[in-house]
Amino acid sequence: MKLPDLDNPSILIVRLSAIGDIVFSTPLIHALRLRYPTARISWLVQPESKSLLEHHPELDDVIVWPRGDWERLWKQRQWLGLWRGIHQFRLQLRSHNFDIALDIQSLMKSGFLTWLSGAKHRIGLGSREGSQRLMTQVIRKGGEPRRISSEYRYFAQQLGLPVDEFDMYIGLTDRDSSQADRMILTNGLEKGFVVICPFTTRPQKHWFNTSWNELIAAIEQQWGMPVVLLGGPGDRPACEAIHAQRPARLIDLVGETSLRQAAAIIARAALVVGVDTGLTHIGIAMNRPTLCLFGSTRPYLETNHANARVIYHQWPCSPCKRNPTCHGAFDCMAAIKVSEVINESATLPGFEKVVI
Repeated sequence: MKLPDLDNPSILIVRLSAIGDIVFSTPLIHALRLRYPTARISWLVQPESKSLLEHHPELDDVIVWPRGDWERLWKQRQWLGLWRGIHQFRLQLRSHNFDIALDIQSLMKSGFLTWLSGAKHRIGLGSREGSQRLMTQVIRKGGEPRRISSEYRYFAQQLGLPVDEFDMYIGLTDRDSSQADRMILTNGLEKGFVVICPFTTRPQKHWFNTSWNELIAAIEQQWGMPVVLLGGPGDRPACEAIHAQRPARLIDLVGETSLRQAAAIIARAALVVGVDTGLTHIGIAMNRPTLCLFGSTRPYLETNHANARVIYHQWPCSPCKRNPTCHGAFDCMAAIKVSEVINESATLPGFEKVVI
């Protein structure tokens, strides 16, 4: 299926969450811009991920879905208020006169919002949960499961979009960069530092706290570099568990940065090590030497970047995704040893020059 030939279309991309998935799908913006140089391109997103997109140079609008308000009204059984909220948001969406809407989240909630936009051409990527009935066209998911962003690249190819330049992108402001520089100076990190990203939404994606502490000590011993711990405010309890052994050269910035400030710090890191979480994927988007530790999930094995690699040990039960059967043993993550992380990191292009 090819996109329609339109001179100045208004296009909506619908991907509401999560951070990593939004990062993976950002190359679609450039592909659409190449196909429609004068189009008006908008993105519909949840509030917590807005900052990832609002300074993308090829994106015209970021529209925020007021999910929290709708959920509150639903829980309070304020049906009239909810209906008014939906109606008002429908008017907001339709004021953009969308010609094309692309639902790349493929769920009922994203499909409903895509339908609510009023776009004549509503195209879903592997739509499910009944959302396919709200699309005018559905493209099955495809691509190479081993490769980062492959399903979005495949989607773009099926739409007839150019994909030769299909790179992830996070837009930062001068203020983001200057604030990151200030944090680096304040914490004495000017000579280089390693970022670790340990926090995720599911325990089966975690590496063990003892392993993180051992890694922090090994980085100090091997390379004499401080380690910066990044995460959001909700990660504070998990952060305290890593703090239990009080590693000497750990700079704790968990909950101290905005999402874009964290990205700006990552952009200055000598090395990024993390599990399957948005900040780790941002390391690749920022073209930093990055080592990804995957187990129950395997979002990709090929990063498309010479300076980014994946450590993943296949077990009979992996990847189990949301249905672990190991009763909390998480053998796939336990199989990743600190020595392996150190050895792989030392050979990453860009970082190996730092540690020689």
